[in-house]
Order: sequence, then C-alpha cells, then structure tokens
Amino acid sequence: MTRVIDRAKSKMIGEQILNHLFCYRRLWSETDPCAQEPCSSCLVPHLQKIESFIEQEKPIHFVLPAFPAKSPNKTKVLGSLPDMGEKISLQFLQSLCVQIQDFYAPGAQITICSDGRVFSDLVCVNDEDVTAYGKELKNILDDIGADAINIFNLEGIFAGLSCDDIRQKLVLNYADSLETIRCRVKNDPNERNLFNGIHRFLFEDYLFLQPSKSRNRLRNESKKSAYGVIQRSHAWSDLIAEQFPHTIRLSIHPQPVHSEKIGIHMIKTQDAWATPWHNVAVYDGKQFLLMKRSEAESMGASLVWCNNRPSHFILSDTPNSPLQE
Repeated sequence: MTRVIDRAKSKMIGEQILNHLFCYRRLWSETDPCAQEPCSSCLVPHLQKIESFIEQEKPIHFVLPAFPAKSPNKTKVLGSLPDMGEKISLQFLQSLCVQIQDFYAPGAQITICSDGRVFSDLVCVNDEDVTAYGKELKNILDDIGADAINIFNLEGIFAGLSCDDIRQKLVLNYADSLETIRCRVKNDPNERNLFNGIHRFLFEDYLFLQPSKSRNRLRNESKKSAYGVIQRSHAWSDLIAEQFPHTIRLSIHPQPVHSEKIGIHMIKTQDAWATPWHNVAVYDGKQFLLMKRSEAESMGASLVWCNNRPSHFILSDTPNSPLQE
C-alpha cells in the first residue's frame, strides 16, 4: 500500500520544489518584484498538483510543449537536426529532475510534448524534417541517459492518419475559431504578447524563405499564420490537458508571474523568447548561450562539428567547449 505523506509536510516540500524551479523562470518582466522573490500567488496555480504527487510519493510529473523542429531560416540555425542547443537543454531538464530529488526522493519526470507536427505547414517546415528531428531527439536522450524524460506527440493520438489529416483532426476536435483567436489577441494582453512574439519569428523566417516578396506582403502573410499558430497552440494545450490532467505545465515562452504555466529557461539566452530550435549554441569561454547564427558569425565565432555535422560555435580566443565531443 502506498504510504501517504501528511499535508503539512507535502506543502513544505512543494514550496521548496517550486522556489527552486522558479530560479529558472522565463518571465515577461524580470523587474517584477516576484521575479526576485516569488510570492504565495506565484505558487498557488501549481502547489496543489505538486502536493498531490508528494502525498502519494510518486515522481512529480511535468509536461513541456517544446522541441518541434528546427527553424527553416538558416540565418538562425545550423541545419534541420538537433544540435548542441538541444543537447544542453535536454541535459538541463534531466538535471532538474535529479535536483528535485534533493527536496523529494522520488524526484520528477518530464514529458516533452513535441509539437512540430502541430505547426509544420504554418512555419514552412517539411514533415520529413519534423520526423528526422524527433528521431534525433530520442537518440540524444539515449546518449545522455535521460531516464526522467519521455516524448509525446500527435502521432501517438491520431495513429495511422496522414500528417495533414492529423492537423485537421486537432483543429476540428480542439480548436477555437480564428475569429475567436483574433478577438482574444485584440483584447487580452497575454494573448497579444504571445501573438507579437510568434509574429516576429514568422516574419523573420518568411523574409529569409521568400525574398522576392515585399515586406508588407510577408508581414501580412506571417500575421495570418501567427493567428493559426496560436489557434493550434491552444488546441494542442487542450489535448495535452486532456491526456495529462494532473501534471504541472511548463512552457518555453515567457509567462506572467502568476501564470498557470511556468515559463522556463533551459539554456542562457540573450532574448527571453529564444529557443534552441530558432538559434545556435555559442560557447563564450564560460558558458553556452543562444543567439542567431548570423550574430555568431558576425562576431567571428568558430564553427564546431560533432558526429560529422555542425554542432555549435565557440567565440575566438576562448578555450575549447567542454561538450565538444
């Protein structure tokens, strides 16, 4: 029979875990008082779920929609497969689960909800590249011994369907209308922030992929796609909530301090919105950080190859990166 931990102890442990997790929070505003000193309202959206795992002495289960596929914009990334940016990020997630064992012996597990299939047609990524990216992610997890991480994707729900049919099923079964999405973006600051971030990414990529079109036309096309990305993002979130109703939700996007999602930094960035699949990893002699490929090249950084493909950059006059091999 499972031994049940008393409520007072589970609450104390839950607060310790959340305060540790919040050290890595990705927030809209780093100047908010709660960014430095999380208040009780920061803990409330997550504490009861964490307590429930603790009281049952089960590993705390987090879900993270992330690791979709590489951006098709080669001014941002090195190629279509995961590289050092993904490797470091996955190592961080694994280490975070291990760190939680310092507060709670059963530790934690993270389900990465890989969402490349959800958006690939909108972000100009081939479904073949999504598949190859996902396979390489699993190879990296095996290589680093990430036994606390597993991957979930749309194919696991809509097995046997074509990629286009899978996306149609997602929208049909879980999505709000685009009109509803536009209304939310117009009236909700949180949605507007999300829209602006996604629109910026898409506009940059469309400029690279379709240089013959005018900026105004591409801005309008990327705006339309951004609404579609948000529509499917919410649909994906609802599907995840249905599949994992008791988990704690992590996010790679910046979040408000009292959000029901915990935005999380997996690797140091120059931009609060930066991710490994939109950037490259650059070693500056002390640590890795994310930046656009064009920025790394303009700084004179040297490209490092691993396993016969480009992996990351090191800045000039710095020691070789510790994870080069």
